[in-house]
Amino acid sequence: MTQEAHVTQGPLTTEAGAPVADNQNSETAGVGGPVLVQDQLLLEKLAHFNRERIPERVVHARGAGAYGTFTVTADVTPYTRAAFLSEVGKQTETFLRFSTVAGNLGAADAVRDPRGFALKFYTEEGNYDLVGNNTPVFFIKDAIKFPDFIHTQKRDPYTGSQEADNVWDFWGLSPESTHQVTWLFGDRGIPASYRHMNGYGSHTYQWNNEAGEVFWVKYHFKTDQGIKNLTADEAGRLAGEDPDSHQRDLREAIERGEFPTWTVQVQIMPAADAAAYRFNPFDLTKVWPHADYPPIEIGKLELNRNPENIFAEVEQSIFSPAHFVPGIGPSPDKMLQGRLFAYGDAHRYRVGINADHLPVNRPHATEARTHSRDGYLYDGRHKGAKNYEPNSFGGPAQTDRPLWQPAAVTGATGEHAAVAHAEDDDFVQAGNLYRLMSEDEQARLVENLAGFIAKVSRDEIAERAIANFRAADADFGKRLEAAVQALRG
Repeated sequence: MTQEAHVTQGPLTTEAGAPVADNQNSETAGVGGPVLVQDQLLLEKLAHFNRERIPERVVHARGAGAYGTFTVTADVTPYTRAAFLSEVGKQTETFLRFSTVAGNLGAADAVRDPRGFALKFYTEEGNYDLVGNNTPVFFIKDAIKFPDFIHTQKRDPYTGSQEADNVWDFWGLSPESTHQVTWLFGDRGIPASYRHMNGYGSHTYQWNNEAGEVFWVKYHFKTDQGIKNLTADEAGRLAGEDPDSHQRDLREAIERGEFPTWTVQVQIMPAADAAAYRFNPFDLTKVWPHADYPPIEIGKLELNRNPENIFAEVEQSIFSPAHFVPGIGPSPDKMLQGRLFAYGDAHRYRVGINADHLPVNRPHATEARTHSRDGYLYDGRHKGAKNYEPNSFGGPAQTDRPLWQPAAVTGATGEHAAVAHAEDDDFVQAGNLYRLMSEDEQARLVENLAGFIAKVSRDEIAERAIANFRAADADFGKRLEAAVQALRG
């Protein structure tokens, strides 16, 4: 669905539509005199200019996006009743926003940082948002630690810079981060472009079918352009020469008609498997090994249309993992549970309570029918309809069919750690990842980590960080310790 083109022909006007006689000179009290308050064009332009920006995202501020299509390539109706997945060949319009995590709106693209991979499906049953990254795991497993983690990645409140002490102090004291940090400082830590990286839903989600059967799923988006990455030296040069490198690459590829595509896969776990699985299937710091649950191809994602205005369609786009459709729902993943609130709340603050009314955010294949009214920038779309339910005037009413199946819970309320599964610890998967790497890949990983750890000011912070990698793999820790000692003298 494209937006109606704004009128560009005819005379320049004010915001109220009055023709502008002179857009070059302010109105003054005589030649060379002071400017008059009655020059409403001047005041209108300056006031609008002062308000052109909205608060940037606290994380994922730096991003780019494009529209596209998702096409179903396999029958998944045994697992989900989601209408947009109901038949092979069915297409759904999408909008995908890529981003870095830690940098602000003006930061460079070519940096060592996870990439956001936020995908909106404009389905006939409402918008479905899949909010993920280019990594299958994350640094922490409970949303209560997310503000602490992000504070270590952003600018220190005293120095105004990102501080190695803060980063490694938190990671060293949070052993669960070892897997993601090993991933981030490996060869895939700096993608060459948004087109040349994979995307992942990362979290575990619920699928449920027409019979009410429940399955746990993980999403994978495998780039058809091939994986391409930058070395630290290449990224440093590119970030200085072209800070907009990733955004420019995506836009220009689509302009050339080289539409990037991803093969979409899912891992599917019957709900009954979860309790006895060797890893906690709802732990965001863990993957499901493919040997246990092989990825199954279900579709193809293509990006084929650039936004016409970056602010309106990329900066004001909103995504929330709470935007589900029938047949898809949440899991007990504690990071996901926190994000179900935090994402929507961030957008209500940043864009406004009616952000869902904006063209990029509103449903394209159906109509939102709610009883919410008023608020900042409300457009009056409901006209004279009643704003309560139930009512006797033909207003929208509940369906009595939940989007997802209920999950059984037991026990006392409290601040509980997750139940440990047979092979749960903070290091086993990081060690497995290290041992999967070639000798050259391991050498680059150690070099990348050592260069950053060596910047910390206190020996105990460096030693604690190294100890986590030693727990993952003895050789990994030994090589890293030697490399850090060499750099620190």
